[in-house]
Amino acid sequence: MKSIQRRLSLGLVSVLLIVGLVLAQISLWLFEIGLQRYLESGLRNESESLLVALVRGPDGLELDEHRLSPGYLRPYSGHYFRVDFAQGHWRSRSLWDVELPYPGQPGLHADLALEKTNQSLLLLHTDYRKFGQTISITVAQDYTPVRDSFALVQRIGLGLGLMALVLILVLQRVTVRRALRPLDRAREQIFQLQQGQRSQLDDRVPVELEPLVAQINHLLAHTEDSLKRSRNALGNLGHALKTPLAVLMSLAEGDKLTEHPHVRATLRDQLQHIQQRLERELNRARLSGDALPGARFDCTAEVPGLLDTLRMIHGEHLDLRCEMAEGLSLPWDREDILELLGNVMDNACKWADSLVSLAITPAGEGYCLMIDDDGPGIPSQHRDEVLGRGNRLDEQVTGHGLGLGIVKDIVEAWGGQIQLLDSPMGGLQVRIDLPERHSPQLSASECVPPLT
Repeated sequence: MKSIQRRLSLGLVSVLLIVGLVLAQISLWLFEIGLQRYLESGLRNESESLLVALVRGPDGLELDEHRLSPGYLRPYSGHYFRVDFAQGHWRSRSLWDVELPYPGQPGLHADLALEKTNQSLLLLHTDYRKFGQTISITVAQDYTPVRDSFALVQRIGLGLGLMALVLILVLQRVTVRRALRPLDRAREQIFQLQQGQRSQLDDRVPVELEPLVAQINHLLAHTEDSLKRSRNALGNLGHALKTPLAVLMSLAEGDKLTEHPHVRATLRDQLQHIQQRLERELNRARLSGDALPGARFDCTAEVPGLLDTLRMIHGEHLDLRCEMAEGLSLPWDREDILELLGNVMDNACKWADSLVSLAITPAGEGYCLMIDDDGPGIPSQHRDEVLGRGNRLDEQVTGHGLGLGIVKDIVEAWGGQIQLLDSPMGGLQVRIDLPERHSPQLSASECVPPLT
């Protein structure tokens, strides 16, 4: 959402700056053109007044100075004129010792500098006919005060424009935040859904989001229903196959196939593979229960149930202990963590004499899981071999040697590490280090390949 707000803000700033600068420049240009046209009318009146002041005298054309404006008499007053005719020219006393720029073409001219001064002139050059001859009259006005005032207006307008831009951006940010607040709530609810804290999205949303939320809720309900049907079907299939498999196993172990030892061995191996996969999938279905997809593993709620199940399987003589912080939860799928802990704890219970300990603690930017037992342990030279899928060191113990291999696949898929160490209890310690989960991870069903 922050990136959306940032893009909207940058887009609005860019548009406002471009449009504002273009409009401001055009407005100022039109204002200056209008001001010059207004001043041109005054200069034209002055030019016509000078034309009226020209009278016929004994020696030809004369200029009646009594009709001149006092501004033409003060040096550098900002008001100037020059009258050109065939016999000569007149110039205003205000020009003093400088010459008025000659534009060459009739009309209004701006930005003409008057030498020896800092004045910028607005000049009007006009040709007339009087007393049978052509008379050129040039009048000028100091345009500098007007341009200074115009520049001040520009600075004030720029300041007001920047203030308006800031105000618009603040209002836009508030408006965008209000408009995107339902999306923020929806994002939070989707995150809660991912963490298993809710099963549906809240349908009290703006009209624009109702179709999206309805489709997501429909998909969630359909997915959950499909998972339940699949688990029930898997459980029913497993229970239906257990009895026929037991019969086939008894036949394979009997004396009827003694004449065909290779057939007997092949049949026994294939039946063992089927039984391994069947037991594994039944355990997954039993442990997963009715958990929501993506539910976090609540240690306080889940571990006691796991320990009770292990006691029922391995007997009450085992002392199963657990050390963990109150309210601790692991940011991984409940089903995957149950399979991971179930395999490791089940393996420890098979080999332990009387004590198995589980410790779950936060460790830096992750979590540490340690399972200890007081059994015979595993020699260090064989520990890497044990982590291989299906490898077993003792064929007399019930099991198929898949547990630690499956655990290794899950841990590696999560970017973690599993180590087999010497336990302070005298047996084996399985240490699992898992990094903090920052992005969606593969589930156990995705990271563990099927048996063949």
